[in-house]
Amino acid sequence: MTMTLVSTGWLAQHLGKPGLVVFDATKYLPNEPRDAMAEFRAGHLPRARFFDVDVIADADTDLPHMVPTPGRFAKLLGALGVGNESTVVFYDQKGLASAARGWWMMGLFGHDRAAVLDGGLPKWVAEDRPMEDGDALPAAPATFRPDFRATRLRGVGDILANIDARRELVLDARAAGRFTAAVPEPRPGMRSGHIPGSVNLPYTELLAADQTMLPPDALRARLAAAGVDGSKPVVTSCGSGITACILTLAMVQAGLPAGAVYDGSWTEWGGRADTPIET
Repeated sequence: MTMTLVSTGWLAQHLGKPGLVVFDATKYLPNEPRDAMAEFRAGHLPRARFFDVDVIADADTDLPHMVPTPGRFAKLLGALGVGNESTVVFYDQKGLASAARGWWMMGLFGHDRAAVLDGGLPKWVAEDRPMEDGDALPAAPATFRPDFRATRLRGVGDILANIDARRELVLDARAAGRFTAAVPEPRPGMRSGHIPGSVNLPYTELLAADQTMLPPDALRARLAAAGVDGSKPVVTSCGSGITACILTLAMVQAGLPAGAVYDGSWTEWGGRADTPIET
């Protein structure tokens, strides 16, 4: 499977087939008073498991849900029943907000048999498709062997070096008000603004009203307006590395190179005193 997005119809046809693993990868922002796990227990797709981005992460940093080591990722994914032959589909409770992070992480660790459910849980529910409640069923342990693709990841040093070099276009998925510093960050004590030279493309502009992703031609047009045309490598960024992955997903859907993700994103950049900021 090379597709990056699957429809609710496709998933409904394939549910229960051997090798398919479905994950709810919901992550709410600090200013959203919702509990993703509680909502998972209240209702989820049949046989779905919960992909906790705060657990499948680097446990030794104070930054939220940073990429874990290949060994930690392999151990946790194996415990969730994912092997190298698995087909993995991610969805989230908002539509298309955090599911792309799960898809991107699979690719980062060498697994291309992964996709995002277009429209997520709201579209599934709107179509009156079957649901389950309670805890996820236990997964049969599997063996996952990661193949870490370091070129898909950027750190703060890479972004600092790029401010002068401008070899890569930094594309910021946050809302325009956060990018311009017109509105405060949802994380307390965080500086406002953006990485010098970066370009704003709010991820919501790539989604239709029903939270499905726009068609490839519309994605190409919107990305081109932001300066993304395939001629320059792109690094996506956001508040904490979650919605940046939606921009990455959109680029793949549009037939453009996926580029890389700045994992620390604004939580790291805006949380430091030694990083330059534009407003």
